Amino acid sequence: MATKTYPFDPSELLDDRETQAIYLAEVVRAAQEDGNPALITSALGDIARSRGMTAIAEKAGVSRAALYKALRDDGDPRLSTLMGVLRALGVEITVKAAA
Repeated sequence: MATKTYPFDPSELLDDRETQAIYLAEVVRAAQEDGNPALITSALGDIARSRGMTAIAEKAGVSRAALYKALRDDGDPRLSTLMGVLRALGVEITVKAAA
């Protein structure tokens, strides 16, 4: 008998700001190690979906469709879009010298 699987959507588990911030911090760390910036845009999309794409798009100053396009797995958003999303989510990315 075949095992039945279901799609996994992290946005369903990101139900509070603290969990979202921890998730984003871990993804940023992993993206730096892997050299894969798409991980960050995907994680921002997960968090935005958990809070409601329409509300985040409005706060970020972009259309809902543009936000979906920018934060999809193969999206390549402009820095201004990413900054708007970070502001809308109420999170910030900090930088420190590498060890």
